[in-house]
Amino acid sequence: MAESPAKALRRILDSPGVHLGPACFNALSAKLVERAGFDYCFTSGFSISAARLGLPDVGLISFGEMMDQGRQIIQAVSIPIIADGDNGYGNAMNVKRTIREAIRAGYAGIFLEDQVSPKACGHTRGRKVVPRDEAVMRIKAAIDARKESGSDIVIIARTDSRQAVSFDESLWRSQAFADVGADVLLIDALASREEMKAFCEIAPSVPKMANLLEGGGKTPILSPTELKDVGFKIAAYPLSLMAVSIRAMQNALTAIKGGQIPSHGSIPTFEEIKEIVGFNSYYEEETRYATNTDQVSSQNEVKNKSFNLRFFEDPNFLVLF
Repeated sequence: MAESPAKALRRILDSPGVHLGPACFNALSAKLVERAGFDYCFTSGFSISAARLGLPDVGLISFGEMMDQGRQIIQAVSIPIIADGDNGYGNAMNVKRTIREAIRAGYAGIFLEDQVSPKACGHTRGRKVVPRDEAVMRIKAAIDARKESGSDIVIIARTDSRQAVSFDESLWRSQAFADVGADVLLIDALASREEMKAFCEIAPSVPKMANLLEGGGKTPILSPTELKDVGFKIAAYPLSLMAVSIRAMQNALTAIKGGQIPSHGSIPTFEEIKEIVGFNSYYEEETRYATNTDQVSSQNEVKNKSFNLRFFEDPNFLVLF
């Protein structure tokens, strides 16, 4: 029997070292993550909102849109995918539905935050969080929904209270999340290595996640070795794929506007593109269902190609216009 996505993710969490996870935003970016050899992948609400809607991550994208995008991502790969569950889309009862739908979609894990609605990227200004008791009840509801569903989906409890309230508040909330059964803890927008280390020292039996926002986020970008030494088990890189895609498209558009195409080294060949999106796998599988008609059609294509080649190479052929 195949290993469930959640069980695969738990195996990763139980294995030694720190495990790096880029964030994808659609099926293609997820396939690239898998092809690069990563064991798992996050989804990024920031990037999905940007790619799907062309809008900022300020709570404008809906629960249904995020779940739809997630299902497409999950179906495209075989590695475990961790959902960006935002703030659960409401109160504890909304959180329970969010967890049930994430389980049905096939997610291996999901992280939930304690922001108010509308929520926004944790590294942007104006963050606000719900009161302590409501934040804890959201995580408890998620644990209950998992148990009621007979699932083992990994619950990652995130607090945004470091920027909204204080570092001490974020430590208190993280400990409380651990006490009600969260599988992994995350404090978003930690501001120093010292804060990162202090965070990893609470609830020592519960794995810690680092959210390393690239290009100017509040959290220091530590190397994998440093992350391991500090005490983290998993690390997310939420914007790398989206950010390099934006810059690559800008460069390509500049080249085309100037009457050129992107430079040879900056784009894959057409054959490489076909391999990445799955043409070759499709062709291979297609042969299993070939019929006699397909074989005749294929033979005619070969004959036509041979005739066309002779037509242009043999001077005895006459072209009439």
